[in-house]
Amino acid sequence: MNRSSTRTRIPLRKRLLVRLLIASVLIAVCSVAATAWLAVTTTTRALREEQGQALADDMDILARLSGYAATHPDWTGVEATVRELSARTGRRIALTTADRRPLADSAPRGTSLPPSAAATVDPLRTDTYSEPGAQLSGTDPRVVGPYRLTALERTKLDAAARARQRCLSRYGVDTTVTHTPSGRPVVTASDSTAISGYALDECGDGQLDTPAPTEEKALTALQGRAGGCLTRAGLDPDIPLVFGTGSSGASGRAPTLAPLLAKVVAGGADAGKTTLRAAQTCFETARRAQLDPYVAPVAELFLGVGDDLAAPRWVMSPANKAKVVGAAGLVLAVTVAVTAVVATRLVRPLRALTEAAGQPPDRHARVPVTTQDETGILAEAFNDLAERRERLEAQRKALVSDVAHELRSPLTNIRGWLEVTRDGLVEPDTELLGALHEEALILQRVIDDLRDLAAADAGTLRLHREPVPADDLLAQVAAAHRVAADTAAVRLRTETEGAPWLDADPVRLRQALGNLVTNAVRHTPPDGTVTLTARGDGDRVVLEVADTGTGIAAEDLPHVFERFWRAEKSRSRRTGGSGLGLPIVRHLTVAHGGTAQATSTPGAGSVFTLRLPAATAPGDG
Repeated sequence: MNRSSTRTRIPLRKRLLVRLLIASVLIAVCSVAATAWLAVTTTTRALREEQGQALADDMDILARLSGYAATHPDWTGVEATVRELSARTGRRIALTTADRRPLADSAPRGTSLPPSAAATVDPLRTDTYSEPGAQLSGTDPRVVGPYRLTALERTKLDAAARARQRCLSRYGVDTTVTHTPSGRPVVTASDSTAISGYALDECGDGQLDTPAPTEEKALTALQGRAGGCLTRAGLDPDIPLVFGTGSSGASGRAPTLAPLLAKVVAGGADAGKTTLRAAQTCFETARRAQLDPYVAPVAELFLGVGDDLAAPRWVMSPANKAKVVGAAGLVLAVTVAVTAVVATRLVRPLRALTEAAGQPPDRHARVPVTTQDETGILAEAFNDLAERRERLEAQRKALVSDVAHELRSPLTNIRGWLEVTRDGLVEPDTELLGALHEEALILQRVIDDLRDLAAADAGTLRLHREPVPADDLLAQVAAAHRVAADTAAVRLRTETEGAPWLDADPVRLRQALGNLVTNAVRHTPPDGTVTLTARGDGDRVVLEVADTGTGIAAEDLPHVFERFWRAEKSRSRRTGGSGLGLPIVRHLTVAHGGTAQATSTPGAGSVFTLRLPAATAPGDG
């Protein structure tokens, strides 16, 4: 029992449940890590793409609305443009005046605006539009105002552009014709290379580099507006404004601030950087004042998340799908590997147990104990079971042999006396009949003992419990064995501490104590003493039968309650008993809910102790 209790105390880290939990946690951690990595990678990339797309959409929205303001004197009719942009980008777009008065909104009426404006729409002061010249002048190039050419002027200039294009083609220069927002055509080389000076001199007729009457009028007005500011800056207010040429020198275009400043410097003005910045400010201020009547008022642009952005706008790419499949495959592989390792370690000892259990009973197979967990405990329990089965098999064989021997001796004696009597060799006198009767009684006692043991084993042993005074019980047992004790010259005594009562079957208890007393008298030499003692011990009553006999060797003590066991194998029933008395004592005690124990000192005697349930004396309840 102690070995079994020790085995059940398994270290926590070796318990099967803990190992399975660790394996499950490892699989879960791998799954969570793989899922988290995929989620972070895919989401991060999607967010970057989403942010890039949103930034591009924002720039497009601002460019479209700035272009609308550059070509319209007010915001009337911008509602259609706002709704078209909102439907295409999935963004909420709202335009308000500087004091937050609504101009156009893609959201339903009454929807609150975002906390702050995303941008200010002012085509005369912009640094975000990517058209050439916008970031240099701060003015949207699509603002042309009084510089817009008339239909007749555009027709005349288009003809001049086609003529220059045909001329340049004769010199092997492939060109294209584009138009500025004012309607002026511009001839440029298709391969982005500069047109050579010779071809330019031969094909340049001056028409594309000369301001049209409409542009001339606007330039004169611009010079007049900037005159006062230039005077204050110490510059000549009457410097003639010229039409700038492109970087390729191929054609003229609408006037810009850079050639005007170049003309100022070329006119001999000795001014530093501060003067140049002042002149630049003068022309920019004059040009904004000139263009202001032709553009829509300044507006605030608000951008928000529309209904279309409530759901993800990105779709998992094939690469991300491959990553998901790869990560899932890796997690599956790890799961299979971990499960296989754990299952192999679990199944190996179980297979060994199965093989051992399938062996014939006479093999008494053993299982190697390779672990210290629940499986190892099961293997040890199986080995213990095999050992017990081996012992029980040996006891069964011994039981059959002993029962045969115990029954054969009296039957042989009876048969022998009957045969000689039948043959007339012996007269059937009283002495012969007494001997036969004694042999029959011996046979009857062996059969009764075996019946009692069989009933105890089958659980059919009936007890008739009642309160029994311990002192009366000891007195009755002592009286029944007084003659046998006196014959063996052994003193038989009883001692009782207090007045304990037993909850027991008095007949069965007298049988158990009688077996102990008979055994004690048999093994006590003449002038020895056998003492019966009773005392209370809490809810138990302790009965002891002590003798001063030869005692029992230490190696034999664990076997005294086994059937047909005798310390001296040479003893017969007449000299050493049948070997069934003490097993009957143990079974009767266990049937009462008690325990039986034996202690002994060789040469000094033995003590058999019974602990039985106590009862309340009648009248005390």
